[in-house]
Amino acid sequence: MQSVPEEWREGRDEGGGGGDGKMGEMLVKRKGDSEGSEEMRKNDGEEGEKESLMMELTRLVQKMVKESSWWERRGIDCSILAAAFLCLPPAFLLLGSSHVVWFSAGMLLMGVAHAVLTVKGTHLASHGALSESQAWAKFWAVFFIEICGSFSARAGIQGHIKMHHAHTNVVGLGDSSVWKVPFLPRTVYLFIAPLAVPIITPLVALAHLKGHSLAHIVRTITMVTLGLYSQYWLLIHVSGFLSPLSALLCMLVCRAMFSVPYIHVNIFQHIGLHMFSPTRRPKRIYQMTHGVLNLPRNFLLDWTFGHSLINCHVEHHLFPFLSDHMCLKVKPVVSKYLTEKKLPYQQDSYLSRLNLFFHKYQELMVFAPPITELVGVQ
Repeated sequence: MQSVPEEWREGRDEGGGGGDGKMGEMLVKRKGDSEGSEEMRKNDGEEGEKESLMMELTRLVQKMVKESSWWERRGIDCSILAAAFLCLPPAFLLLGSSHVVWFSAGMLLMGVAHAVLTVKGTHLASHGALSESQAWAKFWAVFFIEICGSFSARAGIQGHIKMHHAHTNVVGLGDSSVWKVPFLPRTVYLFIAPLAVPIITPLVALAHLKGHSLAHIVRTITMVTLGLYSQYWLLIHVSGFLSPLSALLCMLVCRAMFSVPYIHVNIFQHIGLHMFSPTRRPKRIYQMTHGVLNLPRNFLLDWTFGHSLINCHVEHHLFPFLSDHMCLKVKPVVSKYLTEKKLPYQQDSYLSRLNLFFHKYQELMVFAPPITELVGVQ
């Protein structure tokens, strides 16, 4: 990488006062605050700085990527996905056992493998982080998102990459409001409704096919059907399930096993943080550091969901093309840099966020969010 690839660059050239080359503290204010609130502008740390903070941080991360082996850049995560596939044969065999312990072990093994493939796998594939080849990246996106994840690859990439990442916490664009269901009570939303995700996902995928070409519609329906039917067929013919209903119920339990933390993770790391107006958004490094939060290391979720969705979410939003392991590797550099530049590096525990959302459900998940302005930056 002699030159800086396009994805390393700033996503846009924002107008407005104050460049992000200035350092220091910023005053964060919310619209609607009292008129007498004191507004402070950040102090100039290096008035003559020629490059942006994002480009400076990019050079540090780019250097680490160049010095890393293929095993670190992609191999470790590909091995985890391969291990998940290797868990499927014993899982199907264990589900054929008449002993409760072995049957439960098979259910657990299949649930974990399914979470790895449909959360970690689909996420990495949507970012093209599994291969440097565009052709292979497109293949893995269809395989993981449509066959394994029962969703439309095109809709998934459009919603996640071109909306959520491009407009993180921008109201009306990438503000995670897609996860809000205001008519549901908090207990139902947080602990019961997520169990229906395996049923809702393919239905939403079908809804997203409207307006697309016949070839795209046929491919998506074929791939989603292939993924669902192959699991059903194996449960009947390998595991020995005697009735279609019992096989479908087993599929639902395995696919819904990690649905509750999946919904939690998607809302915990963005909703409740600073939200920005489409017309007055800050530069990328300020947008991501104020609108993204890391959860602490969690052995189970780190392996099933991936570091970029759990404890390296800030790093992932700053450099979304990095694999999970590379996000973990650059984490010390990113956190140190942001701290030195007096930029936020937000972290909170899973239970703390759950407690916040449970007690402030109306404010966070029902009402419209307040808009944040970063004074002297926007």
